[in-house]
Amino acid sequence: MNPLKFFKAMLTPVPRLTPADCAARIHAGEALLIDVREAREWTGGVAQHAALLPLSELQGARTQWAPFLARAGQRQLFIYCAVGGRAGIAAKLLAAEGFKVANTGGLTDWLNADWPLVKPPAR
Repeated sequence: MNPLKFFKAMLTPVPRLTPADCAARIHAGEALLIDVREAREWTGGVAQHAALLPLSELQGARTQWAPFLARAGQRQLFIYCAVGGRAGIAAKLLAAEGFKVANTGGLTDWLNADWPLVKPPAR
């Protein structure tokens, strides 16, 4: 990524939405929920319908994660992590790549909204 584009993206605010704001769009297939926690953090479960893309992979070469996100198409990406900090970083990185994103906080926010927790799929 162009360093100037990256710097600009890091300074641009990303919308913050609650799980309640996101639920209908996820269920309708209009948005993709992405968990950016690291794989070792998934053992306790992940939010239902979440795709798994660790921030460490997202910060790596684009060739690592671009195929993963190709399935997103024009859908908005709702990003969460453990408490929201990494979700904000990931959202800014993805926004810089042209994706429509929102930081949805941490897994606790999803659990507090009574969102189901499921066993993560094998990777």
